[in-house]
Order: sequence, then structure tokens, then C-alpha cells
Amino acid sequence: MEFIEAKQKFISTWGSLGTLWGINKAMAQIQALLFISPNPLSTEEIMEELQISRGNTSMNVRQLIDWGIVAKELKTGERKEYFSTEKDVHELARIIAKERSRREIQPVIKTLKEISSIKSDGSEASEELIKQTKALHKMAETADSLLTKTVELKQNWMSNALLKLMK
Repeated sequence: MEFIEAKQKFISTWGSLGTLWGINKAMAQIQALLFISPNPLSTEEIMEELQISRGNTSMNVRQLIDWGIVAKELKTGERKEYFSTEKDVHELARIIAKERSRREIQPVIKTLKEISSIKSDGSEASEELIKQTKALHKMAETADSLLTKTVELKQNWMSNALLKLMK
């Protein structure tokens, strides 16, 4: 496989995997392109490389910045903005895990707590709703706590977490 084909295959595959960590394909492809680029890229370079519109590029880069995995860079004497991404795969995974917890797990925990705290009306259905949502709330809090502790391990957190689990 030649360089160009390998590059396109990586970007395409990473784009497809993006949905697994809660982002759209274009966002993941932009992040993948930045990840394998030796230098920060401008909006125009991203557009050209991925064959996507300026609006699509700008919107997705902004979202990647919100996620904390892409940073804006300014070059002296240039009016263009350039973008780069975290290059350390362990740090990248840590940032994504932390953000997914904030965006997805925390709201679910809050909702489950609210639902499981309702006052029973005495019916069997009401009691079952409270019982099951309390169990889900406890499980979600435990999972989030584990994820938080794992994320706090910082450097090589995934490897360290797996080693601790295996002991």
C-alpha cells in the first residue's frame, strides 16, 4: 500500500470509528487528518484534503475545539488560523473519556437520580420504576466513578488502569 492510499484509508477508518466516541464522521476525519499531519493545518488545507465545504470544516473544527482535542494556532505574520490535535494517544483517549462522561454519563446519572427519587404512589408499577431506576443510578455512578479514577491516572492511563485491574 502506498502512502496516499494508506493515509486515505486511515482517515476513512478513523472517521467511521468516530461514531463510537460520540462524534460525526466529518469531525473524526478532521481529527484524523490533524493527528497524522506533521504540522498544523489551515481551514483551506483541511477542506482541500478531505473535500468538504468551508462551513462543514469550520463547524466541525469548532466542535473539536469544544471537545478539547483540537487547538487553534496562530503563525506569526499569517492571518490564517491553523489547527492541531493532541498527538499522545493516551492523552487523547483520556480527554475523550472525560468529555464523554461530562456530555453523556453525567446527564443520565442526574436523570436517574431524579426519577428514582419520586414518591411512590403505592402501585406495583411505581415501586418497580423506583427500584429499577435506583439500581441503574447506582450502576451508572459506579461506572462513572471508575472512569473518573481511570482518567485521573493521566500518563498512560489506559495501560496503568488495565495493569491495576489485572493485579
